[in-house]
Amino acid sequence: MAGPLLEYETEMFLSLFSTDGLLVSAEGLGIDRILLQFMKVYSEEGSLVLLLNTTTPEQEYFTEQLRAEGVSHLPQTVNSDVQSNERYHVYTQGGVLYVTSRILVVDFLTDRIPAHLVSGILVYRAHKIIESCQEAFILRLYRQKNKTGFIKAFTDKATAFSTGFCQVERVMRNLFVKKLFLWPRFQASVNTVLDRHKPDVVELHVPLTPAMRAIQSSILDIMNACLKELKRYNPTLEAEDLSLENTLGSAFEKTIRHYLDPLWHQLGAKTKSLVQDLKILRTLLLYLTQYDCVTFLNLLESLHSSQKSFGSNSGWLFLDSSTSMFVNARSRVYRVAEAKKKLKIGEKDQNLSASVPLKRELVLEKNPKWEALTEVLQEIEKENSSSEHEPGRVLICAIDDRTCAQLKEYIHRGADFLLNRLYSRTIGKDESAPPHVKPKRGNSWPKKEHQSSKGKKSKNTNPSTKKQKASLTLTQMVGQENEVEMNQMGSSGDDGGHKETDEEEAEVEEEILLNLSSDSCYGILKEPLTVIHPLKGCSDQYSLTRVLQEVEPMFVVLYDAELSFVRQLEVYKASRPGKPLRVYFLIYGGSTEEQRYLTGLCKEKQAFEYLIREKASMVVPEEREGREDTNLDLVRNSEPAHATTNTRKAGGQEVAKEPSRVIVDMREFRSELPALLHRRGLDIEPVTLEVGDYILTSDICVERKSVSDLIGSLQSGRLYTQCLSMSRFYRRPVLLIEFDPAKPFSLVARTDLRQEISASDITSKLTLLTLHFPRLRLLWCPSPHATAELFQELKFGRPEPDAAAAQAITAESDLVEESADLYNPGPYDFLLRIPGVNVKNFRGLIKHAANLAELLTLSQEKLSDILGNTSNGRQLYEFLHDTMDVASVKRCKPTSK
Repeated sequence: MAGPLLEYETEMFLSLFSTDGLLVSAEGLGIDRILLQFMKVYSEEGSLVLLLNTTTPEQEYFTEQLRAEGVSHLPQTVNSDVQSNERYHVYTQGGVLYVTSRILVVDFLTDRIPAHLVSGILVYRAHKIIESCQEAFILRLYRQKNKTGFIKAFTDKATAFSTGFCQVERVMRNLFVKKLFLWPRFQASVNTVLDRHKPDVVELHVPLTPAMRAIQSSILDIMNACLKELKRYNPTLEAEDLSLENTLGSAFEKTIRHYLDPLWHQLGAKTKSLVQDLKILRTLLLYLTQYDCVTFLNLLESLHSSQKSFGSNSGWLFLDSSTSMFVNARSRVYRVAEAKKKLKIGEKDQNLSASVPLKRELVLEKNPKWEALTEVLQEIEKENSSSEHEPGRVLICAIDDRTCAQLKEYIHRGADFLLNRLYSRTIGKDESAPPHVKPKRGNSWPKKEHQSSKGKKSKNTNPSTKKQKASLTLTQMVGQENEVEMNQMGSSGDDGGHKETDEEEAEVEEEILLNLSSDSCYGILKEPLTVIHPLKGCSDQYSLTRVLQEVEPMFVVLYDAELSFVRQLEVYKASRPGKPLRVYFLIYGGSTEEQRYLTGLCKEKQAFEYLIREKASMVVPEEREGREDTNLDLVRNSEPAHATTNTRKAGGQEVAKEPSRVIVDMREFRSELPALLHRRGLDIEPVTLEVGDYILTSDICVERKSVSDLIGSLQSGRLYTQCLSMSRFYRRPVLLIEFDPAKPFSLVARTDLRQEISASDITSKLTLLTLHFPRLRLLWCPSPHATAELFQELKFGRPEPDAAAAQAITAESDLVEESADLYNPGPYDFLLRIPGVNVKNFRGLIKHAANLAELLTLSQEKLSDILGNTSNGRQLYEFLHDTMDVASVKRCKPTSK
């Protein structure tokens, strides 16, 4: 566990160990170390502790750390691979268990888990525990069945509590805890410990080049103009959240979605276009500081050349700032000859297609951070060569995998090689290759380093300085934050082509075997070990933590600023007080990158200050923890609030009633509806159902569909099969269409309504479904809360369903007597396939003919009267009575083979 707990961590652990509560710490202060300490304490046979809200990589990391600590009774995982009859045995073995939420809900409802033996529940990522989520349902079931066990919750996302009304109080209510523990970075004991063992920090404020500064200014001007337009078209939006400063933050898209999603169907095309433009501009701002000049220009040109983006643009491409941005972006990559300089931007395409090719003089401006990184690595090399001790290891951290791959190529081959390769594969692919596209390897950075420290030359020129895996990593592990934007706006040119270059030089290079647990590392040097690792985008979020513990670097170069890892380095240094650690902090001075980092710091500080004020004024009822029967949140009330007591029944005394019961399909426990039904006093009986999702009574079967699921089911035809099964086995089949409460309560937006009816429309398909199944009823519910209330109303005064009977029904089984229709499905299907018979007239035939044999006795006039149509009567009569030419059929058989 990377050493014993620090002083403030011990204080955090003891405060939460002594009483139940919610622990909110600053990001990166080691909330996982506190959780691991609790897991270590309870990893024994004498206690049964459940850990909620963790992912599979987190579970693997926790188990790995506990194994390293020498814990014998390691946590076990209970998922769908463990059979239901084996789960009770796993529970009774004790220790800490990772259990999936769906399985835990079912086991609590069916009493498969011994609730009285559960010592307590640990909740990770507690900020996500809202009233209707599965974890809140688990905690409520647990507290109803167990009044003595503990509940301890952990989170490091203080900003999640700063939005919404009384958000922290609502989360604590759902967690059944009444204590709130706040541990910001500015807390006195945290400050004391971390300041006592500070790492040696070297801040390098790298200046932007004039062209980069001009481009940044242009993008900010355009974003400001877009924001003003957005506010003008939507005056109800809060101006504070739509400031230019907030636009730079990573949470902006979530904020704008929060405001606009409920109104999306009412918004005009202009507003939707502005939102999309802001997203594109944010991507441009990120690419400007994150990647090289060629990648940025390629992305910019793809916007200009893409007809889709150009046509749907809200107008920013025609602003003066946009023109300035294009001019400066091109000037970073190439210079046009004097005779061509005065041509307008829009004439570029004509020049390209002209008979005389456009002559460009390559500029290929280097990224300023690359040169700063070179200086840092040279300084580290000098210090290692002059040191009497073993050379210090180096860890370089960049924001995503793509940046790491670029840095690796830059360090190995130099900036000229990298930029020329990118240019020749993107912007200059139609030009003849310039003679300096592939410079000699002597021009790369390692050669400069060898000249400055000759004693290390033989060690550093070892051919084992290339990781062949980089080509795959570059194309396969592109940063998740930019993947969506790039799919929409075209490749930036750094996604492919790396493989060929690697194969060309594979003969003189071989892979560095790092022997590290992370597969996201890029090896640079073996002695001293130098690796590059991404800060974000890894499938395993603890990958960087593992590398930090395994490499134990003396030098850490933060190529990009990331708040949580900066704090993690502080904790790492404080837990190893005797060992030196120098951190080089590279950041563009006066850039949006610096502003994003400072805004993140400010937001977290403001969130903690808000939580401190909330804690001071918070009114927490004594029965909040639910250890007594006085907590109203644990009361399951099935009666509506306006219900009156009948005083004529022996003075109004309560009469014991059998609780209402709903049979729920096991797969439905991924939704929040079962939790809300249980809250309303309905008993939930989990069963694997072949037909339907919810059985309310012996007659009513409900198939629940979200809007997206409804559209997919109608297109695939699955919904027809489901409605057919429900119609055959239940008298009252119901299709429930449930909407997201945060989305508009309309199936089709007004802007999407057509003048003419189309068979491909969702409304047309839904209409055909109701025509085909006349007994099918549609329920439209704006939210799961409305659905729960509707289910309660539908069950009122009706008999309870039988779980055994519901489970016995399958699509192929015999009809259940009490839920069967008035006819058998076999003859019914056959009847509908006969010419002249359809869903509108088949019931008349059923009334006048008891079976198919009797149908043959009816005359053509009688059949026409029954079917209400002479043509249908004639078709049916001819089909039943015309003779077939068997000889002609036999003659046709050989030709059909």
